[in-house]
Amino acid sequence: MLRIVVDTNCLLASISPRSSYYKLYRLFEREKLEWVVSNEILTEYGEKLIENYSIQTADLVLTILTLAPNTLFQEAYYNWQLIEEDPDDNKFVDVAIAAGADYLITNDSHFRVLKKLVFPKVNIVSLPDFSDMISED
Repeated sequence: MLRIVVDTNCLLASISPRSSYYKLYRLFEREKLEWVVSNEILTEYGEKLIENYSIQTADLVLTILTLAPNTLFQEAYYNWQLIEEDPDDNKFVDVAIAAGADYLITNDSHFRVLKKLVFPKVNIVSLPDFSDMISED
């Protein structure tokens, strides 16, 4: 099972059944993926879901994520501070490293700096690329 950390922009793009990226949610729902979160990530998800959808949508998504058997709760043990351009993005990187995630899924250009690093290795992939590379089977 793939272990993933999902940046907020990709979560927002994948929760609507009308989205071409709803495949990510369906794979999670079918327990084909292990979705890694921390308290800090869940807090940001909630804030952005309320801003972009509604309180009800935020409650539903957060409830699903916190109760699903294939959600892994992982706090970061170390703050690597690898993204200087937007330090708030480091919470995703730090959790991905701590959890040994297979992929960090993001459409945010600030994460590109990670592609140049040999250590610690964080495999970043855009939501469109991730969607193309995995099947729903």
